[in-house]
Amino acid sequence: MPLKKSQRSLKRWTKQKWTTPSGKKSSETGEVYAPKAQIDRLKSSPKGRNKLAAANRKKRQATAKGKQHARHGLHKGKKR
Repeated sequence: MPLKKSQRSLKRWTKQKWTTPSGKKSSETGEVYAPKAQIDRLKSSPKGRNKLAAANRKKRQATAKGKQHARHGLHKGKKR
């Protein structure tokens, strides 16, 4: 039986290596979690580093307000 589209997406998502930009726990640093490939791509350019820094600021602000999830913009276009 072939997998449904949502099941294929979840399977692909679980195979990705998710991490923070520093590689430390988000609870310690307040950084966003994203796929390692996306973080490496963002770190490779000045514009990407600025975007990553802005996402981390938004994540830390949301965490300070007691929110578990932050709309930081790295996952735009994704249904959440």
